[in-house]
Amino acid sequence: MAKQRKVGNLLALAVLSVLVQQPMHPYEIAAALRGWGKDQDIEIKWGSLYTVVRNMDKHGLIEAVESIREGRRPERTVYRITGSGRDELVDWARELVSTPMRERPRFRAGLSVIAVLHPDEATRLLRQRLDRMEDDIAAERDTLAEHLRTVPRLFLVEMEYDIAVQEAEAAWIRSLLAELTSGIYPGLDMWRTAHETGVIPAELAELAERTSATE
Repeated sequence: MAKQRKVGNLLALAVLSVLVQQPMHPYEIAAALRGWGKDQDIEIKWGSLYTVVRNMDKHGLIEAVESIREGRRPERTVYRITGSGRDELVDWARELVSTPMRERPRFRAGLSVIAVLHPDEATRLLRQRLDRMEDDIAAERDTLAEHLRTVPRLFLVEMEYDIAVQEAEAAWIRSLLAELTSGIYPGLDMWRTAHETGVIPAELAELAERTSATE
């Protein structure tokens, strides 16, 4: 189970990962996060950045070092990570790396209601998804290879993970498509009949009744 943290927004984790390098003001933090591609790794709502920074300051994870003004620009407060912030960053990293958590991607939601589609349409759409995924995987592999020429692998491991997850999903879709196209997928005839006749097969109706009765 995930720990209850003083500032639980993952944006706080991203901010700590930047400030551990050097003190910065929020504008510099945002620029660094974009420049390092952290917005690809962590869901960041940029409008929440200043609120998250203030909360981190309030809870002692970071602290103000100085306020600077450049020309007519508004005054900017420079923050640095505190000892507590460093401990939080390390502890949070340990938790995220060691403790699996159930995540529910959009594809899973789609699969949960795939029965509303005719099996032929579902098959076509899955092929379409697979084609797009294969293009994306190839592009990401090229990008990774390009980055590896100048960046240590240690700092690209999340890209390797993304590719591995996509390849596993693609392999599963290929397996599912093989069952659908060969006709060996269990319940395929009932699924097809329900769409082509508009009548729910007795087996499915009975299953639905049993399920609702146990809830």
